[in-house]
Amino acid sequence: MWYALRRHPFPVRAHFEHCLVLTYALPGDVLRPLLPPGLELDTWGEGLGFVAVALVQTRALRPVGVPHVLGQDFFLSGYRIFTRFATPDGHHLRGLRILRSDTNRRRMAVAGNLLTHYNYRLADVSLRLIDQRMEVSIRTPNREADLDVVADLADDSQPLPTGSCFANERDARRFAGPLPYTFDYEPQSHSIIAIQGRRREWHPRLVNVDVRQITFFDHPPFADSRPRLVSAFYLADVPYRWDRGIRYVLNTPKPTISR
Repeated sequence: MWYALRRHPFPVRAHFEHCLVLTYALPGDVLRPLLPPGLELDTWGEGLGFVAVALVQTRALRPVGVPHVLGQDFFLSGYRIFTRFATPDGHHLRGLRILRSDTNRRRMAVAGNLLTHYNYRLADVSLRLIDQRMEVSIRTPNREADLDVVADLADDSQPLPTGSCFANERDARRFAGPLPYTFDYEPQSHSIIAIQGRRREWHPRLVNVDVRQITFFDHPPFADSRPRLVSAFYLADVPYRWDRGIRYVLNTPKPTISR
């Protein structure tokens, strides 16, 4: 039962000092094979699916009830697919399916992988704020998820990226992340683990970004799919809390593993 530890067993809180979310559109057929049993792709228009790339500087992350001074500061880059989940009792939830997470703190990677399904890796990270610009550089082993991006934070009236599938900012916000839930599959119990996030002071705004490299999409199954940047949102100073994970046992047949 060691795997039960990874169900996010207690609530956690943190402060998002800076948060930049890049949303990429891909054909739904590329993303569906990455989803486990129980989850459906959340689509837009003619079958487009979306991956959110969240770049977050957190402060004072700690279990609820632990003093602020004992919290941990760390950087997180997360790659998530927008999904939907129908609970066994008929509720419909929107959330994100975790693909990969990178952090600049070894203790965060170790603790995160022990207690969650967030799939943390250790990375070298640089985040700089210069003249109302946010510059993020991430280096990972074998260039698995290297990233260089510059965001212009100076103007509050930025447009959507050229060629975005969204007609306006309101539509784009539906796929700006994070959503109310984060999902992952627990094969040992044929269950979905759902973690609800609760936030305050959530006021994202569109920003112009220059994505100079993002090697995560250079690897299969994305390499031939031409991911398209469709929105970039920034926000700051957000109190955030993750509730204890909830396990939903699926009522569908458990998939068989071919040998």
